Amino acid sequence: MDKLRIAIALILLGFLVWRVWPHIRARIPDDFQKLSGSQRVQRARVTHEAAIREKYRAAGVTYPGEVFVRWLKHEAALELWARNGSQPFRFVASWPILASSGKPGPKRREGDSQVPEGFYEIDRFNPQSLFHLSLGVSYPNASDRVLSDPKHPGGDIFIHGKDGSVGCAPIGDDGIEELYLAALDARTAGQARIQVHIFPARMTGPEWDAFVAPYRNDRPEVVRFWESLRPGYEAFEHARQLAEVKVDAEGRYHIVP
Repeated sequence: MDKLRIAIALILLGFLVWRVWPHIRARIPDDFQKLSGSQRVQRARVTHEAAIREKYRAAGVTYPGEVFVRWLKHEAALELWARNGSQPFRFVASWPILASSGKPGPKRREGDSQVPEGFYEIDRFNPQSLFHLSLGVSYPNASDRVLSDPKHPGGDIFIHGKDGSVGCAPIGDDGIEELYLAALDARTAGQARIQVHIFPARMTGPEWDAFVAPYRNDRPEVVRFWESLRPGYEAFEHARQLAEVKVDAEGRYHIVP
């Protein structure tokens, strides 16, 4: 019995360390974190503005344009798309998500370690983040407020630097500097809403069919939720335009024709 208790205690300790270590490490200041917010943005311009502008040039888009961010959980990728005027969006860049937590499916309560899934926006620019720089994601949205824990749905979902996190998207310091500048400059140029779509995986083709198959019997409620997400994904894949998305009284997403 004592050995069992020790084993359980060690497992719990390991889980606790896994949860808090990224935050402990983030509080050890490096030279960048000693700068003020405005100084961090200026440093990012010196080191990475030329790189993100070159990616725009290669994509055939005038910087900064209108931007859109797509987050693919299974592929562990964060994509930046941009366009000028009403043209179709063009792919600009992708950064690997360096750590993740949870499993396929949406976030439904505080502390579940889940990454959300759905249609969101950037709602905060945080140049003084513990994680280098960060962009806040507008979880919980209208759908989450219906389907998630009504009192404790959770929050503080970010795209940020460094390489560790729980429930967020760490894309490294170089990656967040490029993305942060593109989003900041698009907002400064007049873009009021920067959309962030988070999907469980790429939702088309045989790869999607294989991905979703194990969940049809084991987690049918998650599959039903994905079925309400998929038209938004497909609309963008088809036309490279962002569809208007509405949420009904039951928290399901609907594409406005």
